[in-house]
Amino acid sequence: MYKFPAGFYADVRIEKVFRSLVRIETGRLEEVKEKDDTGAFIRLFDGQRWFYASTTDLASIDFELAGLAKLGRADARINEHPAVRKMQVNTGDHCRFAQTSVSKVQLPEKITLTESFADLVKNDGQISHWSVSYSDAHIIKQFYSSLGASLKFDTQTAGLRLGFRFGSGANVFSETWCKALPEFKPLAGLHHEARELVEKAREFFTSAEKIQGGNYTVVLSPMAAGIFAHESFGHKSEADFMIGDEGMKKEWQLGKRVGSELLSIVDDGNLPGSGFTPFDDEGNRAEKTVLIGKGILRGRLHSAATAAELDEAATGNARSINFEYEPIVRMTATYIEPGNCSKEELIGSIDHGILIESVKHGSGMSTFTLAPSMAYLIENGKVTRPVKFSVITGNVMKTLDQIDAVSDRLEILSFVGGGCGKMEQYPLPVSFGGPYVRVREINVQ
Repeated sequence: MYKFPAGFYADVRIEKVFRSLVRIETGRLEEVKEKDDTGAFIRLFDGQRWFYASTTDLASIDFELAGLAKLGRADARINEHPAVRKMQVNTGDHCRFAQTSVSKVQLPEKITLTESFADLVKNDGQISHWSVSYSDAHIIKQFYSSLGASLKFDTQTAGLRLGFRFGSGANVFSETWCKALPEFKPLAGLHHEARELVEKAREFFTSAEKIQGGNYTVVLSPMAAGIFAHESFGHKSEADFMIGDEGMKKEWQLGKRVGSELLSIVDDGNLPGSGFTPFDDEGNRAEKTVLIGKGILRGRLHSAATAAELDEAATGNARSINFEYEPIVRMTATYIEPGNCSKEELIGSIDHGILIESVKHGSGMSTFTLAPSMAYLIENGKVTRPVKFSVITGNVMKTLDQIDAVSDRLEILSFVGGGCGKMEQYPLPVSFGGPYVRVREINVQ
């Protein structure tokens, strides 16, 4: 289809993007947007360096390829290069959302849906501020390479985000309900779920008490467990962190025990939701990649280049936020796999501990920090009363080893209105989750 210059590896990624946004804040319709974008990212590799270009003029792609070729040095054996050999030659139309595209839903219908969620909070005298937004994206990608790849696929999310604040002055509590689905219509059935969170947050605001810091047995909800897996281990699994760092390679050798035998962490771009990425931005198929299997380091996330560098298989994790950026190693849907005990059994054996239900934010590489939003005391095997504290924190490796129970139901969470950040590329849609996870000892501050 394109005139790929001889003696180089080259690929072209074309993206057609539809997005819309509706936002209501404290009773006012603040934003209504609908936007279409089309552009292309062009890469060329001469065996030594990568050369890039991006354009919104699709007619200029051959011109851009020719221009990049002038910057490199042709190599007749380029297809034998280890990085090129990691490039798959996938073909065909794999689009799933043509019939249910959010672009076919009219803006008035999206506004009406958003207003119906605003009705849940707009006349609530205890809520001092609120906002609700609807956003969606349908992205169709075409990928062509000098090896013969000719691929078309799409991703789609539609979701709502309801943020609200109780109280005023120094006595405030904020919480957010957020949900993303692959299609628009099912969103209309989520009012009860949003209302339940508002009432749970109200009870937390009126009843939560501060607790003393120290070491506690902590139960992480699927949200908290997912954030922990993403921030504390998922980023460590992105293989570009290891390139050129011999110490890191030695520390993170496959086969090394890094956690409890009850712990398995997986990344899989094939799961429905905001992390759904059936092919990456190098045209490689998404894989279910076991990062930790029963406490043993089993794999890591790769682009073609990092897979070649470490002599491992490509995993379909080369991603970019849009057609203006080169693909780098990123997560998709990262989660802790379920175990074999019920949530009730997991909590029932705790004499004195904490359940973290929702999380404001988290971070971590060697040391992790999670700031809870809603948390509850566990006493004599029962969840009793809401409690407030600043963060839980600890050494990642020690905490992974302290996991002593994992519940039997997996929950994957998908979101709109944010994403994962790395280098200059933010926000990238991802999802995460897990079962309920019990950690014997975490420092609470």
